[in-house]
Amino acid sequence: MNDAADRNIASAERGWSRLAEGVAFAIEVHAKQVRKGSNTPYISHLLSVAGLVLEHGGDEEQAVAAMLHDAVEDVGPHLESVIRARFGDRVADIVLGCTDADEFPKPPWQARKEAYIAHLETASPDVWLVSLADKVHNARTIATDLRSQGRAVFGRFRGGLDGTIWYYETLASVFSRLLPGPLAQELVEAVRLIRDKSGVGSD
Repeated sequence: MNDAADRNIASAERGWSRLAEGVAFAIEVHAKQVRKGSNTPYISHLLSVAGLVLEHGGDEEQAVAAMLHDAVEDVGPHLESVIRARFGDRVADIVLGCTDADEFPKPPWQARKEAYIAHLETASPDVWLVSLADKVHNARTIATDLRSQGRAVFGRFRGGLDGTIWYYETLASVFSRLLPGPLAQELVEAVRLIRDKSGVGSD
């Protein structure tokens, strides 16, 4: 049995108390936020990412980090110290590793995404798992929304159609190399579906 499985047995025995605290804190932090272009509570994304982390071998601390992975980026850098104090260095370090900007206003989109992709090369496996789960859920959501909204869905993203497809295709390639396996393959397939549904290359 691997270390993550051992840690999750211990988590189950104590009732997943740290994850429960992480979920409660995420709800508090993101209570008023909704997903881009919808009325879906933002917490739904965080719960889905945490679920993917656990489904693909992650442990409780990684799942807590998944719940909080957007807190510093979307709410503010002051939350780093709060997360570190409440959930420990490992969780805080994963959150920071999943953060592509901790300043407001954020840097230009293209430079920010290029920097994040470059950062993944030296990030920890903890960060790879949580970031990959995040990107898989985002890509799935885009593919789903394309069915009902068509190319209009890209209007919600700063990168637009071309930039968004470039970003997710690049991430799929990077994660296929850094963390090969079923979750990386899910990202590859979701990105392929996005390209197909958006009609890129067929105009």
